Amino acid sequence: MKRVAFFDTKQYDREWFDRIDKSFEIKYFEEKLNSENADLAKGFDGAIAFVNDKINSKTIKILAEGGVKILAMRCAGYNNINFKSAHENGLKVVRVPVYSPYAVAEHTMALLLTLNRKIHKAYNRTRDFNFALNGLTGFDLNGKTAGVIGTGKIGQIFIKICKGFGMNVIAYDPYPIENPDFEYVDLEEIYSRSDVISLHCPLNQYTHHILGADAFSKMKSSVYIINTSRGGLIDSEALLNALKSRRIAGAGLDVYEEEASVFFEDCSDTIVNDDILARLVSLPNVLLTSHQAFLTEEALKNIAEITIENLEDYFAGKPLKNQICYDCCNGGTTSNCG
Repeated sequence: MKRVAFFDTKQYDREWFDRIDKSFEIKYFEEKLNSENADLAKGFDGAIAFVNDKINSKTIKILAEGGVKILAMRCAGYNNINFKSAHENGLKVVRVPVYSPYAVAEHTMALLLTLNRKIHKAYNRTRDFNFALNGLTGFDLNGKTAGVIGTGKIGQIFIKICKGFGMNVIAYDPYPIENPDFEYVDLEEIYSRSDVISLHCPLNQYTHHILGADAFSKMKSSVYIINTSRGGLIDSEALLNALKSRRIAGAGLDVYEEEASVFFEDCSDTIVNDDILARLVSLPNVLLTSHQAFLTEEALKNIAEITIENLEDYFAGKPLKNQICYDCCNGGTTSNCG
């Protein structure tokens, strides 16, 4: 039986992988995978990692020298991996391209509704028997314009949800879908026309800081920014400045640019040395959740099933339909990289 090292383990991960796995001997480690602990995987045939693990060239070299032949990411994103090093060290990389686009899209709307209608504030007030309505005014979503950046599976589902609320939708994507029931526009129009801007694109060299100071300067002062994709899509310092100066109305964030050492962890008894994050948390017009948009029972089940299937396919010598291949597609995906 092949041995697999599982990094950054949480209780909900282990519950589903223990239910699904019948093929491997999995050793669970609570540590996030990085160059300082990659030697924990020595003697293992494969490793399973997550979105905030630091999988740089040093980490990859240690994994490969220790016998790991395949790295299975139990997430869709892979911007934290050095693919050049993985290719040079003969390390195959697979991922879970789709686990539950509904989970993420629904959480995106939950952030927007909560932020707009001040649900979080009302909840805290009523627990103190304060039923005053001052400061809780929102606006109707019906008739407002949602600007969606990225029209993959999650973006398309979010668009359907927005339409269900009677919103107008405009979208930007360098690879538009055919026969859309919404309007594609350029980014300048997204910035200038939108009442809500929601990010659903991958993080890469082209989308890094797609929302920065210049973009914020072109937006309505009443706009809400929602991000359930990747933190690096937004220049966090520029976002903070735009919020402080009331250049924009508010932000709902499930991800953060420098989240790796904080998100998914209980930091309530520590001093977080991130002044930008501390300010964002303190602002009344910012709502943060802890990278939990994916967190539904359906998504956890799919993540476990697809990750195990990816590993089974590799060790059986089958084509890897979810491989991320540096050599053949420059870090993109292909259905049969070999």
